[in-house]
Amino acid sequence: MKKYLMPALMGLTIILTGCGNDSASNETNIKEFVSQLSASNVVESASINDQTLVVQNGGKEEIHNLPEDEFFISIAPYLTYTHPCEFHNLTGCQGELANEKVDVKITDKQGEVHIDQSLTTLENGFMDFWLPRDREYTIEINYQDKYVEHVFSTFDGNSTCLTDLQLK
Repeated sequence: MKKYLMPALMGLTIILTGCGNDSASNETNIKEFVSQLSASNVVESASINDQTLVVQNGGKEEIHNLPEDEFFISIAPYLTYTHPCEFHNLTGCQGELANEKVDVKITDKQGEVHIDQSLTTLENGFMDFWLPRDREYTIEINYQDKYVEHVFSTFDGNSTCLTDLQLK
């Protein structure tokens, strides 16, 4: 399957690098690229920190800047097992609750609700979000009869991978 997806991935990479003058278009493209990488293992490795997406494939490394006003965060709630993580590996991190429906609410410190909906976790057990930078948030997750609430932030240097949210 990877060999069939590589031409599409390469085409998207060309689009990402070819739109240097349109920052809004670049931001949309990088978000779509990250979404593709989260949904399938079409490259050897892809990790994302607070500023960049680093993709390694075929012995080559590509670095893509993230939007200046939005922060990527990937969250994997768990019941019994997890792993430590600071910067999300789109192709390697695996959460416990794959393809499970959860209710998610993300509110910033000022009370603005950014997410309030039922979502299905990805095959890797994570949920990916793009949120405004430089804010503090509270996430509430309900799964069956379990609940977790956690405070996190989107400042420079903050983690892009939250794996310590145990549902109780």
